[in-house]
Amino acid sequence: MNQQIRRKALEQNVPLLDYILKRIKTLEETTGVKRTLFAACPNSFAVLRSALRSARRNNAPVKFAATLNQVDLDGGYTGMTQYEFVKTIREEARRINLQVPVIIAIDHGGPWLKDKHKTEKWPFDKTMSAVKESFEAAIQAGYDMIHVDPTIDITLHDREAISIETVAERTLELIEHTEGYRRKNGYERIAYEVGTEEVHGGLADLSVFSRFLTLLKEGLMQRNLEDVWPCFVVGKVGTDLHTTQFDVSVATELASVASTYGSLIKGHYSDNVDNPEDYPLSGMGAANVGPEFTEREYDALIELDLLEEELFQSGQVAKRTNLKETLWDAVIKSNRWLKWLQKDESASDFYSISPERQEWLIKTGCRYIWEEDAVVASRSRIIDNLRGKGIDAEYIVTSSIESSMDRYFERFNLKDLNALL
Repeated sequence: MNQQIRRKALEQNVPLLDYILKRIKTLEETTGVKRTLFAACPNSFAVLRSALRSARRNNAPVKFAATLNQVDLDGGYTGMTQYEFVKTIREEARRINLQVPVIIAIDHGGPWLKDKHKTEKWPFDKTMSAVKESFEAAIQAGYDMIHVDPTIDITLHDREAISIETVAERTLELIEHTEGYRRKNGYERIAYEVGTEEVHGGLADLSVFSRFLTLLKEGLMQRNLEDVWPCFVVGKVGTDLHTTQFDVSVATELASVASTYGSLIKGHYSDNVDNPEDYPLSGMGAANVGPEFTEREYDALIELDLLEEELFQSGQVAKRTNLKETLWDAVIKSNRWLKWLQKDESASDFYSISPERQEWLIKTGCRYIWEEDAVVASRSRIIDNLRGKGIDAEYIVTSSIESSMDRYFERFNLKDLNALL
């Protein structure tokens, strides 16, 4: 990984991400080229590996945004703790001699944003304490950024929105705790991201958006944390779980407001977005992409399943792996699909849902079951079966994911940025 850029950030006593964003701004002033950083949500080892390879091919920085559901002290659904996650990234980067900056971050860190906390209805003090411990573990492991997102409160009634004052106060509490821990233990400076794209976060209109940033600035000053300010504020820019059209006008307006506070807008749910080239043009600082890569991984595995079926029918494979059946069975039994049900869909009968929605629920739910024993075993078996017939199954999977990632590196104007940093 590019240690020279990290050393320069240390010399200037600024977080790595802040240094990179400052350089991007300087380059824009001299070349006129606007850029948006690409952040991959590492929902599987294949996605992690593909992101590093794509970054190497495009010679550009890459950011990993890992939720506490994915990576945490309990291993998350990837099976990795914060320490293991950072170690894995560094080992994979070293294996391919990666020479670009790799930024490692927590995504959506806040009370009840870890599924376990929400489903088990943890009390506020317990979930808040667990989040603080997760933040401490991230700092110990060498993370570069933390997204502070206390925008959910399960104690409120269904239609009762959390107040923006409460969001600001809890954001301040988490930043103050994190900075106190970092400074006390002599760790390097980290960057921060705040807010959420979700409606319940209260940042959907400009007046509340500005109010939140004002409260945050005042609160940091009161806590003698004037030198800490989030580089990113998450904005609701048209994309969500079921929409793919990035709203240029809203993004441009939000970016203008955020810039007066010294921040950039970060987009979430940028999966399969129709117009990624508009992100840099609108002044977006970065964008997260995650479920799209699970879909590409699933599609590639189904391609392997079909290849194996052809070989089986022609007598070249003695026994089928039935990988598709294994994946569907694992997702359905996990009950993770219930999280994404729509109001008119049955929670008691998966197969009563329309075939199109079944496919979508399986695809998005696969990220939760990649590490289950039955899935790991089936995946290994089909790779071995195809390898015996001269088919590089692992390449088929990673190239499928990488092709999606290459699109973002290109449309976000990131190709060869490493050479300019």
